[in-house]
Amino acid sequence: MTTRRKFLVSSALATTAAMLGMKSIFSRSETPEKKVIKINTVRKPVVISTWDHGIAANEAAWKILSTNGRALDAVEQGVRVTESDPNITSVGYGGLPDRDGRVTLDACIMDENLNAGSVACIEHIKNPISVARLVMEKTPHVMLVGDGALQFALQNGFKRENLLTKKSKKAWEEWLKTSHYKPVDRNNHDTIGMIALDNNGNLSGACTTSGIAWKIHGRVGDSPIPGDGLYVDNEVGGAASTGVGEAVMRTCGSYFVVELMRAGKSPEEACKLAVERILKWNMKYNDLQVAYIALNKNGEAGGYAVKKGFQYALYADGKNQLIDAKYSES
Repeated sequence: MTTRRKFLVSSALATTAAMLGMKSIFSRSETPEKKVIKINTVRKPVVISTWDHGIAANEAAWKILSTNGRALDAVEQGVRVTESDPNITSVGYGGLPDRDGRVTLDACIMDENLNAGSVACIEHIKNPISVARLVMEKTPHVMLVGDGALQFALQNGFKRENLLTKKSKKAWEEWLKTSHYKPVDRNNHDTIGMIALDNNGNLSGACTTSGIAWKIHGRVGDSPIPGDGLYVDNEVGGAASTGVGEAVMRTCGSYFVVELMRAGKSPEEACKLAVERILKWNMKYNDLQVAYIALNKNGEAGGYAVKKGFQYALYADGKNQLIDAKYSES
């Protein structure tokens, strides 16, 4: 008997197949829930993250992965490095503020069991990724926002801090002179998203950001939303996005990448198709930059971007390296 869950999964995958121009993803004898990446030789552990600040984040994650630690712990500790660095103006402490001069942060985390936790528009907390994990593990909810997220963090021992550094405050005061607003990535640095595969073959992911600089207060992008900025399915793989979040949100980007991998696409191919989908439908952003990273159950990794300049950090086979992603626009 067909359950509602099976019907919804089948419908979603059929839609993906149609978008890919396939006659069918599955044979008649194969049910959607049993369709997973075929495992031959698995490379593990592996961790992939966005941008050059992913190198330091990967190092922290690798310390956990290389000692048979859990992928969930690895991604949390990895992105905390970026969140805590005051010189990185797109994530955590030191992040550029909104147009009112307030630093608001978004973060999401997912484990190998499809559990997710996130916080959005939270202020005064340096490491929102750890608050997101507590939302996942200590509440029946997926997302807490604004003052409610702050209250929850303080109740659970987090320290209230001023996140507006002198550097970011100065940049904000300069911006106020013109108040010109354009939602683009800043100097090819943005959100940090991270996906890890541990020695037990389990995947987890994390994504954290201070969002677009000078945004309207209360704006939330794709980063804290499961399926948009981050998605992990332990049967298939995980993906994360970076860049203009509004474009990712309109296309359920990271979920789309994972479903493409479920359909047999490599991580790079899946990221490319997700980018092309954005370019097809999001014409209002003339200066658009969006990129994806992905890691599948085999330990295969890849990334792809709209424009030149996106790099991702990959730690695998004992090497931590920065890779220039392929891109669509010349």
